[in-house]
Amino acid sequence: MKKISLPTNDGPTQELFADGTVSGEGKMKSGKRHGKWKFYYRNGQTKAVGKYSDGELDGFWEWWRENGQPLQAGAFANRVQVGAWKRYYENGQLWDEGEYNDGKKVGEWTTYDKSGGVKQRKTFKPKVKRSD
Repeated sequence: MKKISLPTNDGPTQELFADGTVSGEGKMKSGKRHGKWKFYYRNGQTKAVGKYSDGELDGFWEWWRENGQPLQAGAFANRVQVGAWKRYYENGQLWDEGEYNDGKKVGEWTTYDKSGGVKQRKTFKPKVKRSD
């Protein structure tokens, strides 16, 4: 599915699917995505909403499946996952949740079965860099 962008360096812009329907919209700053953006599936359903800073994912993001059910939600800082994250099954039930630190899972992560029962709890410890 080819996407085309409407040319703009600064200000509001839209990205389009080849058929002309909107695939994404937000603001540009110096030719890069900046600020709040919203993306869509071809059927018009919201696919993702979040923020960019100078073209990089930054801050809280939410993604949905084409059927409208949630897919995942969490934040980015300096292009990596940080803080609380949640992922969901196709039926909208929570799949897992936990924390990221500098793009790596840390602390306790809980995984659930499709009916919502706790399936597993796992603790992730930060890796310590060894100095030789």
